[in-house]
Amino acid sequence: MNRPSFTPVQPVSKAGVVTPMRRMRVLNVLVFLSFWCLIICFRLVWLQVFQHHEWVERAARQQQRTFEVAPRRGILYDRNLHELAMTVLADSIFAVPTEVGNDKAAEATALAAVVHTDPTDTFTSGAQILARLNASRNFAWIARKQDPAVIAKVKALDLKGVYTVKEFKRFYPNNDIAAQVLGYVGIDDNGLGGLEENFDEDLHGTPGRMYTNVDARRHRLGSEEREPLPGENLVLTIDENIQYMAERALEHNMERTHAKVGTVVVQDPHTGQILALAVRPTFDPNDFRHATTDLLRDHAVSDVYEPGSTFKLVTYSAALEEHVATPDGMVDCGGGQINVAGRIVHDAPGEHFGNITVAKALAESSDVAAIRLAQRMGAERFYQYIKAFGFGDRTGIELPDETRGLLKPVRKWNPTTIGSIPMGQEVAVTPIQLITMASTIANGGVYLPPHILMQSTNDVKGDGKLQPATFHPETELPNPLPDGSHRVISTLTAAQMRKMMEGVVEFGTGHLTTQLNGYSAAGKTGTAQKIDPRTHTYSKTNFVASFVGFAPVNNPAVTIAVITDSPDHSMHFGAEASGPVFQELAQEILEYLGVPHDQPLRTPVQIAKADSAAKAVDDAPQDNADDLDSLFAEVNNLPANDPLRSSPADGTRAPVSKHDLDQQAAGLTPPAPVVPGQPAAPLIDPKILEAKREQDKEESAKEVADSRASQQPLQAPSSTSSTPGGGVMVASGKKVAVPSFVGEPVRKVIEQAGSIGITVKVLGSGIAREQAPAPGTMVPEGTSVVVRFGR
Repeated sequence: MNRPSFTPVQPVSKAGVVTPMRRMRVLNVLVFLSFWCLIICFRLVWLQVFQHHEWVERAARQQQRTFEVAPRRGILYDRNLHELAMTVLADSIFAVPTEVGNDKAAEATALAAVVHTDPTDTFTSGAQILARLNASRNFAWIARKQDPAVIAKVKALDLKGVYTVKEFKRFYPNNDIAAQVLGYVGIDDNGLGGLEENFDEDLHGTPGRMYTNVDARRHRLGSEEREPLPGENLVLTIDENIQYMAERALEHNMERTHAKVGTVVVQDPHTGQILALAVRPTFDPNDFRHATTDLLRDHAVSDVYEPGSTFKLVTYSAALEEHVATPDGMVDCGGGQINVAGRIVHDAPGEHFGNITVAKALAESSDVAAIRLAQRMGAERFYQYIKAFGFGDRTGIELPDETRGLLKPVRKWNPTTIGSIPMGQEVAVTPIQLITMASTIANGGVYLPPHILMQSTNDVKGDGKLQPATFHPETELPNPLPDGSHRVISTLTAAQMRKMMEGVVEFGTGHLTTQLNGYSAAGKTGTAQKIDPRTHTYSKTNFVASFVGFAPVNNPAVTIAVITDSPDHSMHFGAEASGPVFQELAQEILEYLGVPHDQPLRTPVQIAKADSAAKAVDDAPQDNADDLDSLFAEVNNLPANDPLRSSPADGTRAPVSKHDLDQQAAGLTPPAPVVPGQPAAPLIDPKILEAKREQDKEESAKEVADSRASQQPLQAPSSTSSTPGGGVMVASGKKVAVPSFVGEPVRKVIEQAGSIGITVKVLGSGIAREQAPAPGTMVPEGTSVVVRFGR
């Protein structure tokens, strides 16, 4: 049966009734809107909470312009508050590229034609200026810190978008004076050498900030500024006047010797303060761009060299302190050579010595004697004194790039090292170390660390008043001693060393070039061979010549070290290449400081005559005559039977006073006793005395008779007759005792002989070694005494 189909009837919506379909659409819209709101809220929270700081900075960058305001760099003063380095204002040129016309290349070329005055300065070339204009929109440097003449030419071009601004510029009013000490400053006011580099953080100061608000069109709405803090001012121990003297003396010496490098250091021995430090060749820190690396180096602290004989001061000081030697004690120089572990060490060419005093060995700079003394001490004890004098360690001076030098520990010494270090080989030092060692001897034996920075000040804004610290020579060490100070040798040893070093200047290796007028001086010469880099052996043509000394001797005011690197070979010795600098500089400084004279002043004429005589004696050929007694008889034209022909040899008898000799010659006292171990013999044979008295009587009677015959009054028996040898022999009259001249320099021998009425026949040069007749012999006034000198 077929059922009828049923078709459902769709409901008809009534007004105000929501159907399910419509409800679904509404729900979808609500979900979408809710999700959208959640996203917006999350984004707002993310931006306002999590990224708040970043967007604040972005806004500040868009709305503000920040400019760094450079601080004024601190001033470097000398001890008298004279400005050695200061800061001045200078104009710099910049451009705003967006304001420059379309033809930037033409503008860059026009600017370069004015500011590019130095071919080596690539920063101001046309290509570099154009590159900076293209690389930036708001700011580009054209040229910085220019002279007023250049600024005037740039302004005359009247270029669009080109402006000037004031900047601080470092200025050194004395140009190249103390250049290596002060250093130099780069274009951004950063220290690049010397004290400028070492104390850059203190000198630079704290930069300031200027904040400027701008609108969308870059119009300025206001600004806020934070003032910069200037750098700290520093006061140095250098005396500007002494520094100038050192620079001038060194410059003269460089012209004279044609040396490669020269260094002079002046120090106060009682405080360790450096009064002057000069280096040649040098540079101008106002124009450091043209200086080579070698010119920028401070050779006083950065370079080392073998000190040569100046290092013998350490050897002798240690030997005296260890009581293995005394100034008057004897040391065997072995005829000028010594065997050290199979290596033969020779003294310098010239006359060689046997047994001589320690003082004479230092004065004559015997290498063999220095080695002997070091061997007496032993390597360990000797090494301890080397370290105590500061060698092998940095001194701590306030200068950059200081080296510690070269000193091997004892465990690394070779068997021959004991034959090298005592005379200044196999060890390398700096000039600062050398002068500090000499100052240790000068001040009584206390090592004081050297300093070139005296004090700093927080008066950076000029509110306070700095007080000058004018140098006045001290006589006492500071109390308490500064950090790093220690005693090296006793005051007695130091005094003995000062006296021995005075002998170097008076009659030793430095006697022609280091003596002062009105002041005593002490020092030591040094001549060191340089290593030839090609052969790695000692060069025979390149030397380092040095001299270190102080004055006056008993109360030193200053210590001076002079190092001359590679002078002309004709003057490569320390006395010739560096001694004159010490002489010139020490004389000037002592007079400048008003140090009282401790020796008689000599006129220029007297100095010239004395120097000429000393040089003539030094240049005179050595006399090879061995028999001084025969030469004495020949010079005085003595007859064959004259008793003075056979004067006793020096050193065979004990010393006798002049009074005893006078009494003995008169026959009133017995002969002087002999020295133990020597053959007994009377100083003057009684028969000779009797014959001499008879001869004198006959000559006196004859003179009286001759006077009566000529009806002339009797004159004092002091007439003399010339002799073929150039000397004179008195016929009769007053007799004097011949003094001992051994160990004295030529000048002193001549003066001493002249004071008692006798003359001197000089043989050789240096110091007296032999004489005829022997000391104590009674001779008539006017007699010529023969004295042999040697080095």
